Amino acid sequence: MKVIVSGGGTGGHIYPALALIREIQKQETNTEVLYIGSEKGLESDIVKRAGIPFRAIEISGFKRKLSFDNVKTVARFLKGVSKSKKYIKEFKPDVVIGTGGYVCGPVVYAASKLGVPTVIHEQNSVPGLTNKFLSKYVDKVAVCFEQAEAFFPSEKVVMTGNPRASEVLNQDGVKGKNDVGLSLNKKSVLIVGGSRGARPINDALLSVIKEAGQKPYEFLYVTGDVHYERVVKQLEEAGAQGNVIVKPFLHNMPEVLSGVDLIVARAGATTLSEITALGLPSILVPSPYVTNNHQEKNARALSDNDAATLCLEADLTGERLLESIDEILLNEQKLKDMRAASKKLGMPNAATVLYELLKNLTK
Repeated sequence: MKVIVSGGGTGGHIYPALALIREIQKQETNTEVLYIGSEKGLESDIVKRAGIPFRAIEISGFKRKLSFDNVKTVARFLKGVSKSKKYIKEFKPDVVIGTGGYVCGPVVYAASKLGVPTVIHEQNSVPGLTNKFLSKYVDKVAVCFEQAEAFFPSEKVVMTGNPRASEVLNQDGVKGKNDVGLSLNKKSVLIVGGSRGARPINDALLSVIKEAGQKPYEFLYVTGDVHYERVVKQLEEAGAQGNVIVKPFLHNMPEVLSGVDLIVARAGATTLSEITALGLPSILVPSPYVTNNHQEKNARALSDNDAATLCLEADLTGERLLESIDEILLNEQKLKDMRAASKKLGMPNAATVLYELLKNLTK
């Protein structure tokens, strides 16, 4: 199979794309892949480091208010379509998939106009402008949340889940706990705010760090690189106890997720796909700084089904955070019920399902 993949801007668009590519390569040893992204986007570095052939186009997003910049965006889009058509004609793909972000707009649109089978993958419960636009032209729309289905033509929608979910399965949770210094005979909660951290979550825990030190469970506290030194200094000043382990970043997140009992996190689509695949209970603090407030809507898809506790950032305090953790980790029945509810929402075979969707379009 020859596949062109496009997606960029954030890890939430890029990492599902890479997970899908790995699944296709596993299923078909003679796979050829071309990734089209932006040279200025995160995908340029991440995709190249993964050893995947990469081509670039220049693109920017529309401003939601009237702006002359939108004229430039239209010009870049048309130029991007022209360049994408050139890449597509040279590569001759069997199928083209966009995983989100502005960059996949010209690529997927160009492919549809050239008669190449096309798919877009929407990770969130509320789609962005690019995928809404592309849904008129593509053959299929792959979604991860039932809430997203209403935004697209019903005859095109296929529930596939997020390919990243498949990559957290069959990991060694014991090794994950050992690697970060967690005890094997105590329950543990992972607190993480994304790759760069989330200051409100950091500050909430810091405000009750003495109380946290008296709990019978352990905290694995991932601050994000930009906050790490400040947090470590504050923890030392506050006299943090041995049951609080602090890391700037986790390079073995799938293994750690497999070993912990609870996670406190933002509500990005990739994170939710991973934790539901594992059946991991969660306390979700959605970022209020995202388009269409989609993280809150993502989180409600879990909290409305008793798989997560939702705490809006505006309501987050250290006391409430500890209280929510206690309610789950110190109540065996609640922990068991949340695990089952989370597992029920998971799609651990998402990568295979999405691969099969692409395969069927090439027949």
